[in-house]
Order: sequence, then C-alpha cells, then structure tokens
Amino acid sequence: MRTISTLGDLRGKRVLVRSDFNVPLKDGVITDDGRIRAALPTLKTLTDAGAKVVIMAHLGRPKGQVDPAFSLAPVATRLAELSGVKVTLASDVVGPSATETVAALGEGEIALLENVRYDARETSKVDEEREELAREYAKLGDAFVSDGFGVVHRKQASVYDIAKLLPSAAGLLVLKEIESLSKVTGDPERPYGVVLGGSKVSDKLGVIANLLKKADMLFIGGGMVFTFLAAQGYSVGKSLLEEDQIDTVKGYIAEAAERGVDLVLPVDVIVAPEFAADAPATVVKVDAIPDDQMGLDIGPESAKLFADKLATAKTVAWNGPMGVFEFDAFAGGTRAVAEALSRAPCSPSSAVATPPRPCACSASTRTPSPTFPLVAAPPSSSSRARFCPVSQFWRTDSWHVRP
Repeated sequence: MRTISTLGDLRGKRVLVRSDFNVPLKDGVITDDGRIRAALPTLKTLTDAGAKVVIMAHLGRPKGQVDPAFSLAPVATRLAELSGVKVTLASDVVGPSATETVAALGEGEIALLENVRYDARETSKVDEEREELAREYAKLGDAFVSDGFGVVHRKQASVYDIAKLLPSAAGLLVLKEIESLSKVTGDPERPYGVVLGGSKVSDKLGVIANLLKKADMLFIGGGMVFTFLAAQGYSVGKSLLEEDQIDTVKGYIAEAAERGVDLVLPVDVIVAPEFAADAPATVVKVDAIPDDQMGLDIGPESAKLFADKLATAKTVAWNGPMGVFEFDAFAGGTRAVAEALSRAPCSPSSAVATPPRPCACSASTRTPSPTFPLVAAPPSSSSRARFCPVSQFWRTDSWHVRP
C-alpha cells in the first residue's frame, strides 16, 4: 500500500486530504471531537513536511444542498485549536472561495473546503458527474491522501474518483485501522464472533460473504436486519427493507447453515410509528412487527442473546450500530453490545469495533431508555483510552476496544 513517504518531497506541494469529520453536533457545538483528533497525526506529518494541506470532508447528509446546519465551520475552529495551525475555511466546495483559499496557503498551513456533500455530484451514482467534480478537486492539489477510514469504501468523488487523478497514498489513520483489522482477520483466536450493524445490507455484501468463510458466529443488527427477517418470511412493517437484496440474503442464510456458522438474529425489536427521537417505543417479537411501525433497535431479549453468545468468543470484531443510537430510546442495543464486549474473555487486541456513525460518543450524558437501563462503566482502561458515554465503553482513537 502506498504511504505518504511514497509521495516524495511535499514541501510547497498542495496535498488534498480526505478526512472523516462527520462529528456529532448539538446546537452548533461539537459534542465529541474524536474524529478530528484521529486525523491529527496525518495532518501533522504533512504540515511538518511543508505541504499546503487542503482537507475535504463531509458532515451529515445535506443531500446536495447548501445547508448552514451542516457547515464545517465548527470543525475548522476545533481543528485549529487541536492542531495549533491556522485553518482557513472556504465558503464553497470547489468555487471561487476554494480556489482563492488554496492559492493563499503557505507551507505548513491548512485549508478546509466546505462540506463536500453540498455538491450533489459528490455522491452521484452517475460516474461522469462524480468524475467532473473530481477534476475540479484535482485542480486544487498536487497529490492526494486518503485518511477518512469511515468513507474509504464509498464510490464518491472525494474518495474514489480523485484517487485516479493524482499521485495518491493512504494516511496514517487508514494504515492504523487496517493494522487493527488485520489482527482479527488474519488468524483469529476462536471462537471468532463478528457483529454487523448499520442500515443497509448492500453496503456490506462483500464483508458478509467474506466473513461467512471465517467467522464462527455472525451477529446481525441495525437496519440491515430487516432484510434478513424478510428473507425468513417475516413482515417488517415500515422498517428499512432492501427488497432487491432478499434473495442474496437467503443465500447467506443457507451458506451459514451449510458452513456451521451461528447466524444470530434478533428475536425481538423496538419499534415506533416514525423516525423521531420522541416517537413512542414498543418492544415486539420479530414475528409481530405491526404494519404501521418501523424497527429502530434490537430488543432487550435480543441484547441478552447477543451478550450471552459474545461472552463465549475469544475474538470479536464489531462494525455498525444495533439501532438508531442517536436517539436515547433506540440506543440500548448498541450500548448492550458494547458492555458485552467489555466483559468478554477476549484480550484487548482481539476485540475491535468501528464506531457507529457519526460517532459512538454523540453526547456527554445519557438517560435510561424505556427498555434499557444505564449500565456501569468498565472498571479500567489503558492510558490511551477515553470513555464513550453513549456505548458506555472505552475507546482508543476511533476504535472501541475491550479494556
């Protein structure tokens, strides 16, 4: 894999960096700056080398529209505080302000382009549209560094297309994350359990297919679970459902049975009539989801089932939340899995987990949900760890680890 050192002498060069600054905000204030901190080693390496650093990042889902609620202004302010380097925020993505801001950069200085998702071409499914935007990005840089681990799998202009136009390399965060993943995907100590969450099966097709060949236990939660339930013949009401993936999921279920993989699905879920923080939450069995309700988290029985089975694992990898963790009423499943990992017998180096989006630490305090009480914090942590108040877990940088 190409690293920053392969880019040669960067003094005076404009280096485009794709970072993941999708941080949680409350009333315009960043409630957890973990993702910004995680980007600092790469940025320091580049500024120390005399590069003119131009950061591309997104925040939230503005859907191709300029929306002040998703401005990167708070990120620019916090990044400057943490890095000790002046950070100039352009008022557009690739327009006049971006051009002028980059042109004014001195060696070792940082520019931050506005939210790349303000431009609809960034996430377009049309190759030509993304490529057009990538060419505009390329005019602002001489090299490209990919350091947004949370988006490296996305076929987006600032991630995929730009890498084809400029000399490119992986950033230090991406390298670190790959190294961490290698610990649990190479020759894991068994039993090996994998917890998958998130919204869409289609986002994890390759991951699931690969893990069925390696894992002993595969736990499915999050919005993607409803496609699995539908594949088993259950009605899922208004829950997120990828109907075009049902046959694929049926194949996964059959392969898991054939390989002897314990495919663990929820037995109950928490439903609500709408996607809202204050929506009334109800626990129902997976075979009794009302037509006018949508599933937003795994239920308490499922959380206990997951926890009991995870307790037997010697190696665990976790990717994606079990529910809509941003809302208190639907955060219990994610929190329960995190607590289960904190008690699991696997060693710290054998339990890794990517944080839910936008971050596992989206608030400083929590209140009990209707179905899950607050849990006690793990008793100890390494000197590098910080406490995650949402998942009640300890974390180092962007990975959650067992203490």
